[in-house]
Amino acid sequence: MRRGLQIPIAACAVLFAAGLPGFVKCGFAQSASNAAPGANKYVAPRGADGKADLQGIWQVRNTAAGGLEAHGASLGIQAGNSVIVDPPDGKIPYQPWAAEKRNENYKNRTAADPLNKCYLPGVPRVTYLPFPFQIFQTPKFVAMASEYDHSTRTIPVDGSKHLEDIDFWMGDSRGRWEGDTLVVETTDFNDQTWFDSAGDFHSGELKLTERFTRTGPDTLLYEATFEDPKMFTRPWKISMPLYRHTEKNFQLYEYECPIYLDEAAKERK
Repeated sequence: MRRGLQIPIAACAVLFAAGLPGFVKCGFAQSASNAAPGANKYVAPRGADGKADLQGIWQVRNTAAGGLEAHGASLGIQAGNSVIVDPPDGKIPYQPWAAEKRNENYKNRTAADPLNKCYLPGVPRVTYLPFPFQIFQTPKFVAMASEYDHSTRTIPVDGSKHLEDIDFWMGDSRGRWEGDTLVVETTDFNDQTWFDSAGDFHSGELKLTERFTRTGPDTLLYEATFEDPKMFTRPWKISMPLYRHTEKNFQLYEYECPIYLDEAAKERK
């Protein structure tokens, strides 16, 4: 890439004010950024079945695990912006009683957060925890393995139906392809998991629709739509990029929940 394309906008203003020749390069960068949208649309590599290849080890670079809504820093939670794109105000559309319960969860989060009890994180929380996860694909299944506490998802993409009269910590997922996008619908949740450390939660009626779209060699667009009429006044949606780990020999390592480690230490005494 030409050096002129890397000059930040603020630096361009300084160069312009000083009458320095670098401003010409800034103008080139600006015109390049105004190219027609979609002119360089990324085409994902293909798997053996011809579907988009989403395989790799991925991780977020945001603070959604601390709170999906915009939030300040507090004990155990790093400040961050909202990842909610619908509604436009970036707020979860809770029913009044559920909003009160969420606030109570937040006040009691140290003891009440299921993660602090070493329970499975649930979906979609497992996707944006500060731990990497790996995607594997076959023509009939997509599997996702998280470094966090042995969390896994097995997602059939063979047209099979959801299970009935049973619930799971990670829900029951079924996938399908819409072009190069993997669409995953998950139901059959229990009501024990949270969406984040801020106490955002759901009922057992939650239906989650996730979309995984590869947008570059090392990026995925992750979107999730939440439907739970018992909790929310309308469906709502989050969106965030996932980044592929490209470090040499990078792999998932075992993260054992601290409670389990404490219990093992007691047994050795």
